[in-house]
Amino acid sequence: MLSLLHIENIAIIESADIAFEPGFNVLTGETGAGKSIVIDAISAVLGQRTSRELIRTGAKSALVTAVFTDLPPLTWLAENGFAQGEELLLQREIQGDGRNACRLDGRPLTVAQLRELGRRLLDIHGQHDGQQLLDPACHLTYLDSFGKTASLLADYRKAYDAMAALKKRIASLEMDEAERSRRVDTLNYQIKELERADLKPGEDQELDSRKALLRSAGKLMDGIQAARFALSGSEDSQGACDLIADAEGAVRSIARYSPQTAELGEKLAALGAAAEEAAECLEDLSRELDFSPEELDQLEGRLDVIYRLKKKYGATVDDMLDYLERCRQELDQIQDADDTIARLEGELAKARKTARQKGEALTAARTEAAAALQQRVQEELRQLDMPKVRFETEFLPSAGEDGMDPTGMDQVQFLMSANVGEALKPIQKVASGGELARIMLALKNVLAEDDGIGSLVFDEVDTGVSGRAAQKVAQKMADVARHKQVLCVTHLPQIAAMADAHFSVEKGERGGRTYTRVERLDRHGREEELARLMGGGSVSGALRQSAGELLTRAEEYRKTKS
Repeated sequence: MLSLLHIENIAIIESADIAFEPGFNVLTGETGAGKSIVIDAISAVLGQRTSRELIRTGAKSALVTAVFTDLPPLTWLAENGFAQGEELLLQREIQGDGRNACRLDGRPLTVAQLRELGRRLLDIHGQHDGQQLLDPACHLTYLDSFGKTASLLADYRKAYDAMAALKKRIASLEMDEAERSRRVDTLNYQIKELERADLKPGEDQELDSRKALLRSAGKLMDGIQAARFALSGSEDSQGACDLIADAEGAVRSIARYSPQTAELGEKLAALGAAAEEAAECLEDLSRELDFSPEELDQLEGRLDVIYRLKKKYGATVDDMLDYLERCRQELDQIQDADDTIARLEGELAKARKTARQKGEALTAARTEAAAALQQRVQEELRQLDMPKVRFETEFLPSAGEDGMDPTGMDQVQFLMSANVGEALKPIQKVASGGELARIMLALKNVLAEDDGIGSLVFDEVDTGVSGRAAQKVAQKMADVARHKQVLCVTHLPQIAAMADAHFSVEKGERGGRTYTRVERLDRHGREEELARLMGGGSVSGALRQSAGELLTRAEEYRKTKS
């Protein structure tokens, strides 16, 4: 569960610490006081999308810290190299330049990792979730989540993708005779043009290097010849090699008179050998640079051919050779297309049969899950003061080719009838705002029963609910809070009274700036806040008395559930 939330510089909250309780926690306050900012902070520390616009004006960064305790075993931690202790400390710092610094127990992790872990710790149900109930595209997701069909869906999707890949290959081979003839002519022309060029791997790079060498050959030859003359000399003068040899002979002639001159003779011999080697290297270089003007012309002509081919077939010779191989393969496929298509059609028939079998297994599981979901949701709705509502799941065949699409063989939408004698109709066409809120709450409760997540957050999901229905919603949330931690932002006194812990979110001004304060209320503070919720800006003694009675009834209800 979420034990502690620390917020710094998030919107109008400069600093706040909220210690949540294990059961039912509510936050109340005037519109704009900052209640939803608390939910935004929780979303941020769990890795959800946020932006630097959330940073309080004038601050360089924002920080949210969350402490989770009483944790179930989380295999994700070990899989990602983290140890599980008695508690988890999550932190996310949002910086002004848009960067994020995320940490788990002081160790860095990515926003994506934080989001993956967050999904296993806490589930946030916001106001927009009710609108998802109006979108039939979401209904299949809800049903699959309830029915735990993920493995069956994965098996089907693998078979469906294999079938789709075969269809794509067949379609690429199927063309009319005129189109096939045109393509064969094009491929033949391109293959012959590239084959005539007789390209060699890496040839363009070698030619470019040789061209650069030949263009600077004049200066290179001048330098090489000067160096050769200095080392080897000429008919009229000695070079360094001869002079070193003379020096060595002179020193060796007196070696018997001094050990030092003998050692010097060895050094001169080594120096002479090095000079001779250098002279040979210069000779080799001189031969390499011995070229005719025709060679440069031929080289530039070859590079021009390669350049023109590059404009059509690839940025390098290696790219063009790869393209040539692909053309040959495509030509072979086209020429053998009829045989290939026949073979692929056989494979497709088998793949289609496999996908259909997997799809039928998935449909059977969904049908069974739909019956159970109908029963569970209607039970929840009875507890939420909607005993006459009928709720069902309608199955229609998929509109995809072969009656299949990536999600399976089914189109699913939820139907409801709010009144006795009325026909079942799509939920998005007949549900009122209050009914949607309660149906969404019922679905959330059913889906959360064994999802392993310890905390649920409801952000103003009571829109359109009032009176007796509000009391039923409050009791339902209190019931859920016996097994999971529940955090709820609400404007309804019935829901606020049912909480185990009640927090007030208030906005004020100080020094020309707006500040938000979060305070846990005692019994007296709760009576004042409930009276405000019931009466608006004017709080009378009668409202305070009604608030006290509401708290007492809520306490009595919770005792019956303990």
